Amino acid sequence: MSKVKIKPLADRVLVEPLPAETKTASGLYIPDSAQEKQHKGTVVAAGKGKKDEPLTVKVGDVVLYGKYSGSEINLDGINYLMMREEDILAII
Repeated sequence: MSKVKIKPLADRVLVEPLPAETKTASGLYIPDSAQEKQHKGTVVAAGKGKKDEPLTVKVGDVVLYGKYSGSEINLDGINYLMMREEDILAII
């Protein structure tokens, strides 16, 4: 898990997306041009939540999020997504 120097506010969460799948379940390799971004990632930082709504997710959780969720951020050469907790669909 990487150490980031950013602290999300309120109900925002910083997620590091997992890399795209390079191999199918049957063992076939997927070429770079056909790989799709996954919609899962690891929570690397989280805010404290809203006044009456504490956060459900915590640092280290692997989460599923929507296709168009979050804003892309590049910190120290690593791409992250900053999103609200409501954009997270499930904890895996």
